[in-house]
Amino acid sequence: MSKRFLRWVGTWIEENIPPGANPDIESHDAKAKRLTEKLFAEALVAGFTSFETDEERERVSPLVQVAVADSTDFNIDAYRLKSELANENEDGD
Repeated sequence: MSKRFLRWVGTWIEENIPPGANPDIESHDAKAKRLTEKLFAEALVAGFTSFETDEERERVSPLVQVAVADSTDFNIDAYRLKSELANENEDGD
């Protein structure tokens, strides 16, 4: 377990995943996967070994998932569901 890497991850999440700011129209899962891969790519550039990052991959993915979901983002899945329900009800609500 690399505490140094996990501290770096916490800082990276704070700097790169601001709450409530999702200009992208993508699901939380897709955004979390994309940002997790970006995090690990930047970790290698920051000087962490692949051994350190691979060892912590299972712990980091849920941290990113929580950070992405903890916001007032536009949720494409909720939008689609509401659109389908509005079409079924034919009143637009």
